Amino acid sequence: MQNKTKSQRLIWIDIMMTLLTLAVMNFFYCGVRAIVLGLICMAVSFVSDIISLRLMHRRFTSDDLTCISDSLILYLMLPAIMDYRIAAIACVFATVAAKNVFGGRKNMIFSPAAAGYVFLFTSWKGNLLMYSQPHVHPDIFERAENLVNSASSMFNTTGRLNYNDFEILMGNVPGAVGTVSILLLAVSAIILLLRRDISVGAFFGTILGTAIFAFLVPVSTNPVDSLKYTLSMNMVLFSAIYIISDKRIAPRRNYYAFFYGFFIALFSYILVITTAKENAIVIVSLLFTPVALGFRNLEKRIDGLVKEEKQAEELWEAIKSGEYEIPEAVYDE
Repeated sequence: MQNKTKSQRLIWIDIMMTLLTLAVMNFFYCGVRAIVLGLICMAVSFVSDIISLRLMHRRFTSDDLTCISDSLILYLMLPAIMDYRIAAIACVFATVAAKNVFGGRKNMIFSPAAAGYVFLFTSWKGNLLMYSQPHVHPDIFERAENLVNSASSMFNTTGRLNYNDFEILMGNVPGAVGTVSILLLAVSAIILLLRRDISVGAFFGTILGTAIFAFLVPVSTNPVDSLKYTLSMNMVLFSAIYIISDKRIAPRRNYYAFFYGFFIALFSYILVITTAKENAIVIVSLLFTPVALGFRNLEKRIDGLVKEEKQAEELWEAIKSGEYEIPEAVYDE
């Protein structure tokens, strides 16, 4: 159990390092206000976690610091100009309702960040999906003005983007900076995959599934552009790394995890091409929670059957070698 706990802490540290790198990019594009927003999200999540655990008569430990990474994931999906109060409410909901009420850290059901995002999507959609232009640095207490739709919204409705490949790669487009910095996200994915911090099966299932559908049923007239833009927009890469491939939620076996990610990619892409729903993959990943639970229950049953079979084989070998004597009562029966 001690080794397992250490492993979870190492995973948390690796994920935090990549998230902080994305937060630095957020500061580069959006200024000090983006950092203040991130600090508020982390502080609110931390305090909410402590208070809610105390009220539920549970002890807060260092392992519960995952609330910090969850708050960072949610923060990176928000506009830098987001109202502080709304962001704080979303963090409380993600920490208390989505995580602690439904089992807590040891029995995670939902991705807290995804749940917080969907909560905002249903309650403050207007605030959530409007962004400032890159390199516009609003003051800490400045009200949201001259906001624009995201690049994802443009792609979903028109099938094209008025940005070159370099701008898309660097994230120099309107949107949540933490989710549109494609180059940094690609590097983060490679690091976390090599260090086995995220589910390999879920990640590749999501990416390959999205790529296949984007190429076969292109949003734009050019299948290559459809493939390129689909993977870059709508938080697909970000969600594949930090939400769908979260080892606390994804099926443990890569075989099941692959199909888990693949089906999320399928349904989210259908939602995009039929309704132009922005960031549909975050919503679908939350709705697919029962699928992840079903796969996990199946894995437990398989593990139980394998264990019973192994015990039966060991017993039979012991009987054949004479190391185990069959009780006389068995012969009498």
